[in-house]
Amino acid sequence: MNPVALAGAAKAAAEELGFEACGISDLSASEAAAALDRWLDLGFNGEMRYMERQAPVRREPARAWPEARSAIVILHNYYQAHAEPAPARGRIARYALGDDYHSVMSDKLENLAARLLAAAGAGRFRAYVDAGPLPERELARRAGLGWIGKNTMLIRPGLGSFTFIGVLLTDLALAPDQPFEADRCGTCRRCLDACPTTAFPEPRVLDATRCISYLTIEARGAMPEPLAPLLGDWLFGCDVCQDVCPWNARFAAETRESRYRSRPASDWPTLVEVAAMTERAFDEAFGESALERAGRAGLARNAAVALENTRARGAAECPAA
Repeated sequence: MNPVALAGAAKAAAEELGFEACGISDLSASEAAAALDRWLDLGFNGEMRYMERQAPVRREPARAWPEARSAIVILHNYYQAHAEPAPARGRIARYALGDDYHSVMSDKLENLAARLLAAAGAGRFRAYVDAGPLPERELARRAGLGWIGKNTMLIRPGLGSFTFIGVLLTDLALAPDQPFEADRCGTCRRCLDACPTTAFPEPRVLDATRCISYLTIEARGAMPEPLAPLLGDWLFGCDVCQDVCPWNARFAAETRESRYRSRPASDWPTLVEVAAMTERAFDEAFGESALERAGRAGLARNAAVALENTRARGAAECPAA
């Protein structure tokens, strides 16, 4: 098949598999390389030292696999409107409410690769789902799938930003799409102003060391005292900057993937239970979900902070007579 036909076959197969969008990018050097270097120089990666090790590949994605000629980039919607597990159980970012997205996305990308192999009669593929050094959002923009918003999230017209990004590298040559060049955020800065911890020093620059998602997932050790009261009752991750985005308010729709949906409210342990969990109890409760990333100690720390903030808020709302 020629490059145009292969690109069409990839997009048709992606749609059949339930992906909401698919585009093709080349693997030329990233246009965001200078911004990445500045971000690292400022120490905004915090304890995420792997970002420094991975920087060469993020600058030049072709280094991930020298034989690769094209990147097939897909988006998969994970949005669900009713995201709160239940009272006294803390808040969890929507992407972590269901089954581990790494497994769901990897299965689907492998299926996509198999379909393309059958259609082309040749080719090799490597799947990436938030577990490698690729600059996924930049590749998605270059594949025409959306623009990078002021909160650093990829935003797609008609869909919003509640999407997982998957990348399938192949040694086949597929016709690339035109990059998405427009900035449709305009003068809006709702995401920047709504951040509880003021983690955006400027548009499209995230100081991860102040981000609730980083603090509750990537950071180890005690929660920084100045930031702990600002976390509210977030147990894992944060959706604030996405929740206030007008593109999500208008276009976010319920996911069609049942595996991304939250378990019943009664199945979520309470904050008190999480704070006191053993390793075994943690594995039983969260071993098949994205929450495993925080580890038992990290999640117990988050639960303790959320409990303290909840009690403080209650005391403020109902002061003693």
